Amino acid sequence: MDQNQPKNYLVESILVTIFCCLPFGIAGIVFASQVNTKFSSGDYQGAQEASENAKKWMKWGLFSGIAVILLYVIFIFALGGAAILGLNNNY
Repeated sequence: MDQNQPKNYLVESILVTIFCCLPFGIAGIVFASQVNTKFSSGDYQGAQEASENAKKWMKWGLFSGIAVILLYVIFIFALGGAAILGLNNNY
């Protein structure tokens, strides 16, 4: 039976670890590193599950990183708006 190797999401997980969310990215890297090993040893189902887990953790890390950045930007704009309103009230 000829099996196609599932995508390992290693590059994506590393980028998520560096730029977005360290804990979720590391979990993605751990599962991504298991894909090639399991596929080479003939554990096709295990390789598929590791690929799905790597994809899941990579997506969670990406979305949580984007959410944190958006909340930070909103907070900075709100803080700036409050400072401007506070300065206008002192005069």
